[in-house]
Amino acid sequence: MKIHKIQGDITNEAAASFKNSVSVDCEMQGLVPLRDKLSLITLTSDDENIYIVQPDKKTYQAPNLVSVLENDKIMKIFHYARMDVHFLEVYLKTKVKNYWCTKLMSRISRTFSPNHGLKDLCESLCKVKLDKKVGSSTDWNKNLSEISDKEANYAANDVRYLKTIKDKLQAMLEREKRFDLFLVTMKGLESRIELDKAGFKDPNIYEH
Repeated sequence: MKIHKIQGDITNEAAASFKNSVSVDCEMQGLVPLRDKLSLITLTSDDENIYIVQPDKKTYQAPNLVSVLENDKIMKIFHYARMDVHFLEVYLKTKVKNYWCTKLMSRISRTFSPNHGLKDLCESLCKVKLDKKVGSSTDWNKNLSEISDKEANYAANDVRYLKTIKDKLQAMLEREKRFDLFLVTMKGLESRIELDKAGFKDPNIYEH
């Protein structure tokens, strides 16, 4: 796959290349949207290009990217969508439509395992070992020109295998007759993200 580093927004041509699905991942300074900035958005298209986008840090205006996120005919594939979708909707002032979360897919289909991280799924389902050490020690908010090839490849790997993982987990969900349950859970995730935005964190608000 070819990696493209893009400042600001994807081009019209890149946006048009996303036909059926797009795998998406975000890099942030931390995990608190009101405190930590959305630093990078990585996407991979059906034609196997990978785009690493650094949005404008002042305006966060990216209309071409937003058009993809809001297109309900294009499935967005995330791993841990609860966090990524939250950041995207807050910073890009958008509403992400038609998205699936491979972490939820794994938790519902792979009940035989306690391991549902991206590294675990890549190793189990794709026979690929990812080095996740780079991400925990990188300042993703530095200028795009300062992102090293090693760091760019790390970001690319966060989306490179998502489509394959999604397809294999979907087959497992259907085999175990849990696919409808997953779809219901995705509806619940949308509500969970809205609760996160409103400041209602865990524990479960449904508890007595």
